[in-house]
Amino acid sequence: MVEPAIFSTIMKLNRQILILIALSILAFFFWNTIVVYPIKLFVVFLHELSHGIAAVVTGGKIVKVEISYLIGGVCYTQGGNAFVIASAGYLGSILLGGLLLVQASKSKNSKLLGLILAAIVILVTIFYVRNSFGLIFGFSFGIILLVLSFFLPSFILEWILKFIGICSCFYVLIDIKEDLFTTQYRGSDADALYALTGIPALAWAVLWILLAVIAFVYFLRKSVSK
Repeated sequence: MVEPAIFSTIMKLNRQILILIALSILAFFFWNTIVVYPIKLFVVFLHELSHGIAAVVTGGKIVKVEISYLIGGVCYTQGGNAFVIASAGYLGSILLGGLLLVQASKSKNSKLLGLILAAIVILVTIFYVRNSFGLIFGFSFGIILLVLSFFLPSFILEWILKFIGICSCFYVLIDIKEDLFTTQYRGSDADALYALTGIPALAWAVLWILLAVIAFVYFLRKSVSK
């Protein structure tokens, strides 16, 4: 009776791996299309939210968040530890994206997961997002996710949430890479840390991309493990 159980487990793991490979291929082919564009904005949303969470955790507060249609954003904070806040953007967004991927792979209730994610996006938008485009995006993304969570079959919603998680991790890596290979001043998080510590922005970008790759591999393995 042990062998059929082992065989069943292996088949489930193989199916999970094939799903992740398929989602990765889809993300690659649709990367510069309208299909992935909202997810890129969602990753910017996670990035700025991570700055805000770091501010709150270190004794500060979130003043406001802005999201740009050019796939950029800014989180205005007051108080807190400037070093932790500046460091939290990329690392926090890949952590949140990776956790979404793992939970979508492990959860037996994808509808509840979708509803929780929709509620978080809508509530953060209500309390902190203050520019017009950011409000439109936050409410639209949250409401669409809310509707999908109510009406889509669970297995389709699970695929969508995994796709969002995969794209989130990809985009964090790509965004850090742009900081890594851009020599001019961009006002990035790496530039902010350079101003705080005197350590070159390039060094911070290298460190972040190494940590992001390690985290991405960990989340991929975690999402297919039993």
